[in-house]
Amino acid sequence: MHLLLDSGAVDEIREASSWGVIRGATTNPTLLRQAGVEKISDLVASWAAAWGTLHVEVFAAGREGMVEQALRWTSLGKPLAIKVPCTPSGLAVCRELAQRQIPVNVTLVFSLSQALLAAEAGASYVSPFVGRMEDHGMKGVQLVADIRNGYDRTGVSTQILAASLRNPRHVEEVALAGAHWATMPMAVLQKLFHHPLTDDGLQRFSDDAAHLQD
Repeated sequence: MHLLLDSGAVDEIREASSWGVIRGATTNPTLLRQAGVEKISDLVASWAAAWGTLHVEVFAAGREGMVEQALRWTSLGKPLAIKVPCTPSGLAVCRELAQRQIPVNVTLVFSLSQALLAAEAGASYVSPFVGRMEDHGMKGVQLVADIRNGYDRTGVSTQILAASLRNPRHVEEVALAGAHWATMPMAVLQKLFHHPLTDDGLQRFSDDAAHLQD
């Protein structure tokens, strides 16, 4: 399973990319607003290929507006996947962009039936929102497993990008459930590195190294 950073902050994305553990980032209007981004086209234009693929969400009103927005961003020549919501209009946009060989990530997916519709529309990725489902008493990790089972049984090539991950446990569980990708905020990514035995081992190495000569 590959990892992505869920962020709108370029400094966070740059730092996480320098660690060599992520393959890009996902973002949305809420994250971009929190990061102080005013023009998405500026973010796209400054995107470095070394950071991987940027999954950026269209927000224009109506099908034609979303397609026009997506084409404007992809014309900048950056490694992008266009995010659309799992709605009739969103899936119509997905189909049109997929026919143009533009990768599409269908988001706000909360059921297997929605995931099947997204795959039929030509989505490259489908994003079940694990944490948000759990907030409402539903089984988000189980949905990831159900989508993977349904896709494998029917030969679907759409990849599962687990989103709304709130803690390292979510990351581990969606990996075991068969997600191809997982996106998470910086705080969760940082926690993946930590284990008390790692900290203990590092301290021992440091103490012993103090008695050695180069």
